[in-house]
Amino acid sequence: MSGPVIAIDAMGGDFGPRCIVPASLSCLAELPSLHLALVGQSSLLERLVAEHGSVDRARLQIVDADDVIGMAERPAQVLRGRPRASMRIALELVRDGQAQACVSAGNTGALMAVARQVLKTLPSIDRPAMVTAVPTRGGPCLLLDLGANVDCTAEQLYQFAVMGSVAAQALGIAEPRVALLNVGTEEVKGNQQVKLAAALLQQARGLNFTGFIEGDGVYRGEADVAVCDGFVGNVLLKSSEGLAEMVGERVEALFKRSLVTRIVGALALPMLRQLRADLRPSRYNGASFLGLQGIVVKSHGAAGVVALKSAIMRAARDVEHDLPGHLREQLERTLAPVGSSAGGG
Repeated sequence: MSGPVIAIDAMGGDFGPRCIVPASLSCLAELPSLHLALVGQSSLLERLVAEHGSVDRARLQIVDADDVIGMAERPAQVLRGRPRASMRIALELVRDGQAQACVSAGNTGALMAVARQVLKTLPSIDRPAMVTAVPTRGGPCLLLDLGANVDCTAEQLYQFAVMGSVAAQALGIAEPRVALLNVGTEEVKGNQQVKLAAALLQQARGLNFTGFIEGDGVYRGEADVAVCDGFVGNVLLKSSEGLAEMVGERVEALFKRSLVTRIVGALALPMLRQLRADLRPSRYNGASFLGLQGIVVKSHGAAGVVALKSAIMRAARDVEHDLPGHLREQLERTLAPVGSSAGGG
C-alpha cells in the first residue's frame, strides 16, 4: 500500500461502528492518499461498509477483533488480558509496522495503559501526555496534559513542555511560546510542582519558555503551548467546550425574541455561522498521545461523525509530520539534564 495507513478502533466510543464507519469512509473520500484499517467485529463492519455503497476497498481493510473494551472498565483489568480486543489489535498494527497511527474513541485510561504496554514510551519520557489545540484570539494553542496524568511531578511537566514545543513546531510555529498554566503570573504563586517545573524550564536549551499564564491568557493567545497537569487541563477543556455551546445557544435565543431581533439575526446569520464553525468543539476533536513510540490519537467518546473525522485527520497530520521522530530528536537534545533517570517503557 502507498500512503499512510491508520488503524481505527472501530468498536470504541459511545456510538461505536455506526458512527465510526461513516466518518472513516468520509475521510477516505477526502484524502486520496489515505488508507484505513477498521478493527472490530468483521461481519458487522462489512455490513456497515456495504450500506454506504461504492467504497475504494483497495484503501480499506477490515481486521477482525471479537472483543470490545467497555468505557467503564479499569485499565488494570484490561492489561491483564483481552488479547482480542479491538483497541489492542489496532495498537499492535502500529507496533508491527502495518499501520502508522491508531485512532480510538474508547476508554481513555485503557487506551493509555495499553498504548504504553504495546508501543512503549520514547527514551527520557516517564509518561505520555494528551495534547489538543484550543481556539484562541491569536490562533490555536496546544494544551497538555488533558487528563492522562492527573498528578504530575515537576520533571513530567518539563517533559510535557518540551513535547508540546516540538508538536507546535510541526504545525509551522518556528519558536513556540511555552507557558505553564498557573493561578497567577507572579513567580511566588502556584504549587511546588509548578514552581519547580518553571525553574527547570528556565534552564532548558532551545525552549522559548515565557513563564506562567492564567486561564484567560490562554484564550487571549498569550502562548502557543500551555502546560499543566491532566486534572487542570481536562477541567479547562471541558469548561471551554461547555461555555462555547452555551454562548451559541444564548445568541440564537436572543435573535428569536422579537421580529426586530429576527431581522437582525438574519442579517448576521453568515457571520454567526462562521463563528460557530470556528469555535465548535468537533473541529478540535482528537488528542494526540505525545511521548509514545508511535502515533495514537484519542477521540472524544461522545464524538459524532464530524468530530471523528477531525480525529482521523489529526492522526494523518501527525503521520505526515513524523511527530514521534521529531520528538525523539528534540528529546535527545533537551531532556538530558533532567530526564537521564526516566524510563523508556
